Amino acid sequence: MDEFDYEASIPLPIANPDLFGHAEAEAKFLDSFNSGRLPHAWLISGPPGIGKATLAYRIARFVLTRHSSLDKTAGLFGDNLTQTNPTSLAVDITNPICRRIFSGGHADFLSIERSIDEKTGKKRKEIRVDEVRNKKDEFRNIARFLSKTPAEGGWRVIIIDSADDLNTWAANTVLKTLEEPPKRALLILVSNNPAKLLPTIHSRCRRLTLNLLPAKTINKFLQKYNPQMTSDDLNQLVEIADGSIGRALEFSKDGGLDIFREVNGILSTLPQLDIPRLHHLGDKLNRDKSGKVSELTFDIISRWLVNVIKDLAKNDKRRLDRWIEVWENTGRLINDTKRLNLDSKQVILNTFIAIKSAANH
Repeated sequence: MDEFDYEASIPLPIANPDLFGHAEAEAKFLDSFNSGRLPHAWLISGPPGIGKATLAYRIARFVLTRHSSLDKTAGLFGDNLTQTNPTSLAVDITNPICRRIFSGGHADFLSIERSIDEKTGKKRKEIRVDEVRNKKDEFRNIARFLSKTPAEGGWRVIIIDSADDLNTWAANTVLKTLEEPPKRALLILVSNNPAKLLPTIHSRCRRLTLNLLPAKTINKFLQKYNPQMTSDDLNQLVEIADGSIGRALEFSKDGGLDIFREVNGILSTLPQLDIPRLHHLGDKLNRDKSGKVSELTFDIISRWLVNVIKDLAKNDKRRLDRWIEVWENTGRLINDTKRLNLDSKQVILNTFIAIKSAANH
C-alpha cells in the first residue's frame, strides 16, 4: 500500500465541512433547534473514530453563524426563537465567523480538551480542574465565559472533548454549570464511554448517540481522501475499520495495513506457528520507538481473540473458558507493556505461545 498523508488532507473536526453517516443525529438537533426550545446541554456519545467531534463542531459553527437570525431577547426554555427552519447544519466554513472559530478568536466559543504536559510534551491523561477553571486564562474559565453577555449578540458555545477525560473536580465544575445554565448558552460534551460520566451529568443533557458506520460510508470516505488507493487496499481497510473511520485511518498510515497482513499471516498458520516470521515481527516491535507498531499489533490480536470467543460462544462452548483466559491474560500483558515499558518482542512471543496452546486443545 502506498503511504498517503491523510493527516495533511483531512481537516480537523473544528474545520471539517463533511459529516459522514450521521444524518439522523443531525436531524434530531435541527428539529430541536427549529422547535424554538433548544436544550442547553448535549451529550454526543458513541465508539471512537466515528465523527462525534466533527458533529460537535458542526453544531457549534451552525449555531454561532445563525445568531443574527434569532431574536436576541429569546431564552432557552419556552421562549420563542425566530423560526427559520434550516434543513442542514452545513455552513460556509470560509465565512469570517468560522475563521474566528478556527483561530480561537471567537469571543463566544470555548473548546476544552486535555492540555499538553510540559514535562513530557504529550497530552495529559485527563482534563484537570484548572483547565476548566483557570484563573490565569480567562478564556478557559467556564464560569466567567458564561457570565458575560454574548459578545456577538447570539449564543455562547462550549465543547468539551472528551468528557471522559474530566477528572472528579473538573466533572463537578461542569455539573455546576449544567445545574445553573445561563440563557443562550450551549454546552456540548463528547464521550466515547458515557458510562464513565456522572449520572447527574447524563440527566441534564440531551443525548445524541452515534453508531458505527456502515461499510459503504467508510468506503466513500476513503475514496474521497485517497482516490488513488488500490481496490485491494480499500476493501481491506473497510473490513479492518469495523465501522470506525478513525480505525481505518490508523491502519492507513505508518505501515498499518502491512502490519495487519503480517499478524494475520502468522495467525493463519495455527495450530502451528511460523517461528521465523514471529521473531521478525518481534524485532519490528522492538525497533518501534513511537509505539505505533506495537499498539496496532496488539489491537489486531485483541480483536482476533474477541472474534474467536464470539464464534466459540455460538458453536463450541466447551473450549470457551480457555480462550477467555487467553484473552484476559493478553489484555493484562498489553497493559503491563505500556505501563512498565516491557520488552515488546518477548510479550508478543508469549502471547502467540498462549494462543498456540489454546488452539491445540
